[in-house]
Parts: sequence; C-alpha cells; structure tokens
Amino acid sequence: MSDKATALIVDDEAQIRRLARVVLEADGYRVLESESGEQGLADVALRRPDVVLLDLGLPKLDGVAVLKRLREWSRVPVLVLSVRDRPEDKVAALDAGADDYIQKPFESAELLARLRAVQRRVASDKDEPYFRASHLGIDFMAHTVTVKGKEVKLTATEYALLKILAQHAGKVVTHKQLLREVWGPNAEEQSQYLRVYMTYLRKKIEAPGAKEKLLRTESGIGYRLVLPAKE
Repeated sequence: MSDKATALIVDDEAQIRRLARVVLEADGYRVLESESGEQGLADVALRRPDVVLLDLGLPKLDGVAVLKRLREWSRVPVLVLSVRDRPEDKVAALDAGADDYIQKPFESAELLARLRAVQRRVASDKDEPYFRASHLGIDFMAHTVTVKGKEVKLTATEYALLKILAQHAGKVVTHKQLLREVWGPNAEEQSQYLRVYMTYLRKKIEAPGAKEKLLRTESGIGYRLVLPAKE
C-alpha cells in the first residue's frame, strides 16, 4: 500500500494478534493491538485507525457490545474475526454495525481481500470530495480550506469540526455528536471544548463584511453550517 493504513486488532488471544500482525505488516499496514473491548474503544477514539479487526468473544465487553458502542460515534470500517459460525452470530454482528465477517482460522489472502473491500466500500460511501458554500470551499481529499479563494490554515481539531458540519450542512449537529466524533466518547460533557474551538473556527472561515454568517449557533442544541439560498 502506498500510504500506510493503520489497522487496529482487538482480540484477547495473543497468538491471533501476532498472526494478524504478521499478515497485515507484510501487506504494508501499520498495526495497533488491543486485548479487550474497553481498550479497543479507547484506542479507536485516541489513535484513529483506518480499519478495525474485531473478535466477538472478548471478555467482559463482547464484540457485539463493542460494535454498538462504537457505532454511536464512529464510522470506522470494522471486519469481525470470530470462531463463531452460526448465522445468528453473523447477523447480530452485522446488525450491530460490522462491515464484514470472516471466520477463524482465516486464510491470509482472504483476510487482506476482505479488508480492502470494506475500506473501498466505506470510501465510496463518503460525500463528494469538494464542498462549497458561499465564500467557503473545502477539499476533503487535500484537507484544504479556502475563504474567497485563499487558503486558510486550520488546526486538525478545527478541520475535524468543520468537516462534520459540512457533511451535515443545513442540519443542526448536536454538541454531543460533535464532541463524540472529534474528541471521543468520554468527552460528551466537555462543552467548553466546543465553545473555544468554534470561536477559533469562526474567526478563520467567516468572510469580513459578509451579509450572512455561515456558522450558526442553535442555543442549547448545537451548531449548523448554513447553506446560503441560491440566487
């Protein structure tokens, strides 16, 4: 792979993690490991992998429970690796948010093919690579933002907030949703983060003298990126 994608393996069996690591690293992946569901959720939030390989038979918090929690705030592609082969287990995992399911023991070639497929599928589901509203332009592929045709520099956090608002342009995005997606599931009550960063973001993307502001505060609810009326 030209750009190294990061894969997170969530499995309590060290041998499985070791085997998967060998297969993935040989194909160019950067590999992270978690040995429990709780650790896996934290690693997704903090380390932002490109794809997750998840075992269902985890202690304490099993794989289906991990999926349900994960899908409350993340759309990272998830490939389930499990010894369970009953149809109802596969359905439960897929209904909980898994992108695909492969049974252990797995063939290396099939594992890599399934990973490529779920990553392609998620990439194809994304919005258009370019967004424009009034004086604001966002190139999602290049991660660049322009105001009246001139590029403005945003921090990673500012860009993450703007991207979410643009992907939901015209709709209110709640405080909790923004906090979950940008800072992780444990930050839902940290509304001061939002106030500070939204102030920074406004200063950078609002054009001086513009008749209508693009970023609107919906008091007590969240924020909305306004889509100007077409002339």
